[in-house]
Amino acid sequence: MKFFKSKQFWVVSTLVCLLGYVVSCTKKDQVIITAPETTNSTTLVSIKTSTAPTIDGTIDDVWKNATAIAFTPTVPDPGNGLFTGYNGQTYPATLKSMYDDKYIYFLAQWTDGDKSVNIAPWYFNPTTKLWAQEPSSKTFDSNGVLTRDGFGEDKFAMLFNIDNSTPKFISQTCYASCHIFTPYTNFSVTPAVEVSNANNGNHYTNGASEKIDMWWGHLSKDLLFNQIDDNYQDWAGGPGVTSLVGGSGNGRHADDLVVSGASTTWPFAPTYTTAAAQGSLTNKQNLKLDGTGATVGVPIWVIPGASNYYYILATDTLAGGKAVKIKGVSSTGVLTYAGGTIDPTVGTDYQRTGDPVYGGDGPKCFPSYIGSPLIGGRADITGAAVYTGTGWVVEYKRLLKTGDVLKQDVDFSSVQDQPFGFAIWNKSNNQHGIQPNLLLTFKK
Repeated sequence: MKFFKSKQFWVVSTLVCLLGYVVSCTKKDQVIITAPETTNSTTLVSIKTSTAPTIDGTIDDVWKNATAIAFTPTVPDPGNGLFTGYNGQTYPATLKSMYDDKYIYFLAQWTDGDKSVNIAPWYFNPTTKLWAQEPSSKTFDSNGVLTRDGFGEDKFAMLFNIDNSTPKFISQTCYASCHIFTPYTNFSVTPAVEVSNANNGNHYTNGASEKIDMWWGHLSKDLLFNQIDDNYQDWAGGPGVTSLVGGSGNGRHADDLVVSGASTTWPFAPTYTTAAAQGSLTNKQNLKLDGTGATVGVPIWVIPGASNYYYILATDTLAGGKAVKIKGVSSTGVLTYAGGTIDPTVGTDYQRTGDPVYGGDGPKCFPSYIGSPLIGGRADITGAAVYTGTGWVVEYKRLLKTGDVLKQDVDFSSVQDQPFGFAIWNKSNNQHGIQPNLLLTFKK
C-alpha cells in the first residue's frame, strides 16, 4: 500500500480507492438507504437516465431507479505504523450511479458521527506563548497513549484504470499503485547501502505508459466550490528513481501537469510543470518574535473578530476583503496587522478548550487554509456534499469523456466495464479505509 505526500495539501496518501462510510443518514427526514434498493454485490450498475439529478447533496427521486451497492472500506495495517490508531476501523458505505448521453453521476452515502471540516486550526498555547496548529491525525506519546485527537478532513477518493494501461489494476484496483516495504539502494551515501523502506509507502505505477485516474473529494476544501479534485498517478520516473529512492517515489499529480525534465542531483527524479495557484493554499508563514527573535510559525491571513470559521476565501485576501495579513508576532503571542492587534491571552477564544485529548478550540481560532477554486483539468468533476447530522451525502458528476488529451482521465464514453477502488478518510490526514476490487458496469 503506497502513500505519498502532495505539496499542495498536507497529505499523503496511500492508494486511493473511494468512498464511503454509509447508511442510514440523510437529509433531515429523508431515509438514505433502504434495504430493497441495496445489494452487497461488488458490481455497481450504472443505469441510463433521461432525467439528470441535480448535484446539490439532496437526493432526488430519480435516484430511486438506481440500485446501491453496500461495501465496507477498512483501514489496513501496512505494518509500518503509518495507520496507528486507525487500524481495523470500518466505514460502511453505499454507492449508486447513473449516466446519460453526456455525464456519469454518482451518489455516495456513509454514516459519520462528526462533521470534520475544520482542518488543523491555529490556536495559541499560553504555556509556550506560541501559536501552533492542531494535528491533522491522532497523536500518541512514546508509550502509544493517545495525546490528542486528530483535526483532519473527512474525504473520499476513487481510482480508475486509464485506458486499461495498468495491468495489475484489473486484479488489485487501488492497491495496484501502492508500494510499501519496497527495498532500495541508497546511493546518496558512500558506500551505498540497502534500505528496507519500512517507514513509508507511496503511489506510483510500474511502467511509463501506466496511468491511474484519481478522484479526490475534500469535503471541506474543494466542496466549497462544488468541485472534486481530479488527479492522476504515473510511474514517477520508473525503477531508475523508485527502486533507488523507495520512499520518495511520488506518482500522484494534479491533472494538466506533465514531466518537464529531471532533477540535476541524485536521485534524478522527474520534474513536473507547475500548476497555477488554485485549490487550497496553506495559511502559514514564518515570522521572527518581536521582529528580531526566534523564527516561529503564524497564520498569514485572519479575519479579525470572526468566530467559528474554518476557511478564508482567496477573494477575502484581496484589497478591500475581510481578511487582514499578519505582519508581526510578539514574544507574548500578540499578532499585529495593519490597523490593529490580536491578543490571544485575553480569555480563551484563541486557545484549546475542554478535554485535553478530545476537546476543541476557542471560537476565534484561525483556519489553516485559503480556499480558491480548481481550474483546468483539475476541475472536471462537479460535486456537492451535505452533512445530515449523522453522516454524509455526496453527489458528483463528470463528463463521460472529458477534453483530456494527456491520458490523465478515464474515458467512460464506450460504456465498457471499469474496475475501481474506493477509500474514505474519517477526520484524518492520511489514514483511510480502503475497498478494492469493485466493478462499474453500464446498463444499456
